[in-house]
Amino acid sequence: MEENRYTQFTKDVLAVLNQIPYGKVTTYGDVAKAAGHPNGARQVVRILSSLSEKENLPWHRVVNKAGQVILRGDGELEQITLLQNEGVGFISENIVDMKNYKL
Repeated sequence: MEENRYTQFTKDVLAVLNQIPYGKVTTYGDVAKAAGHPNGARQVVRILSSLSEKENLPWHRVVNKAGQVILRGDGELEQITLLQNEGVGFISENIVDMKNYKL
């Protein structure tokens, strides 16, 4: 990780993201809160979008506050598949069972 190139907020978000356990999900807002920035959910989305591959982040374990997978096209299918492979259950086609799988 090129730590010195990242803002403190980004470092905090990366630390939170790397603590999401296998088989659990959290929300963009909860990641922002846990990183000490309760209004930073949109920035969490940007960080995930730009750094997931580079930092090998568990991007697929983050959903919106309703538990919905919101990626478009192949990304949505990939996220759903990765979550299902971890044993995460869904209450509908693209909405995670947050009662049982939210961190």
